[in-house]
Amino acid sequence: MGIDPTAQVHPSALIEDGATIGPDCRIGPFCTVGPEVTLGRGVVLKSHVVVTGWTEVGDETVIFPFAVVGEVPQDLKYRGERTRLVIGKRNRIREGATLNTGTEGGGGITRIGDDCLLMTGAHIGHDAQLGDRVILANQVAIAGHCILGNDVIVGGLSGIHQWVRIGNGAIIGAVTMVTNDVIPHGLVQAPRGELEGLNLVGLKRRGVERSEITALRAAFQMLAQGEGTFLDRARRLAEETDSAHVREITDFILGATDRSFLTPK
Repeated sequence: MGIDPTAQVHPSALIEDGATIGPDCRIGPFCTVGPEVTLGRGVVLKSHVVVTGWTEVGDETVIFPFAVVGEVPQDLKYRGERTRLVIGKRNRIREGATLNTGTEGGGGITRIGDDCLLMTGAHIGHDAQLGDRVILANQVAIAGHCILGNDVIVGGLSGIHQWVRIGNGAIIGAVTMVTNDVIPHGLVQAPRGELEGLNLVGLKRRGVERSEITALRAAFQMLAQGEGTFLDRARRLAEETDSAHVREITDFILGATDRSFLTPK
């Protein structure tokens, strides 16, 4: 066990032999930290937090009461193999959130990027990969093997089906079930997840140039109403576009996936 001398550990907390507690960490009352856990600089465990498994928590991440981080996957195929959970820097993991380690069949690692906000009761399943600045509202469930890009927002009480990919900058409305891939910068709403447009508000907030937004609008229209299949339209769009953001969408569509796509209405 290695506890940096600058760390503050409440007397009621249980730090198991082998854990590494970095500089300036604060471990609150009744927290449990397992023997294969590494906490980076300035990590805060508020109280009643469980961090277990082969888990790495990045600098300045704050974990709120009753979150359970690094427990084994909820997968009947899991047989106790040694797998990981890696959490980036400056994340906020709110009350009651649950984050599982990976599985051997899924690559062995669940990964959370930097600057994410996982609100109350959010669940991250085994082998999921979240980018930076992802926001999951209350009670969102991310199933195993999902991939969420940077700047994705998922509204409260929504669920993401296993193996689904959600592209950079997409937004999912509240109380939505997403069963197919979502293009970058897409806007998805309705109980069974319909691709209704682009996340224009998010694009503007991130300072995307007007010319790029205009190109994205034209591209979305072509994907919705052009000739041929959805993949045919994407291939044609990839050949014609000079827009980096449109190219991001076509690369996403033409890349490898285990799911179908939500297509424009």
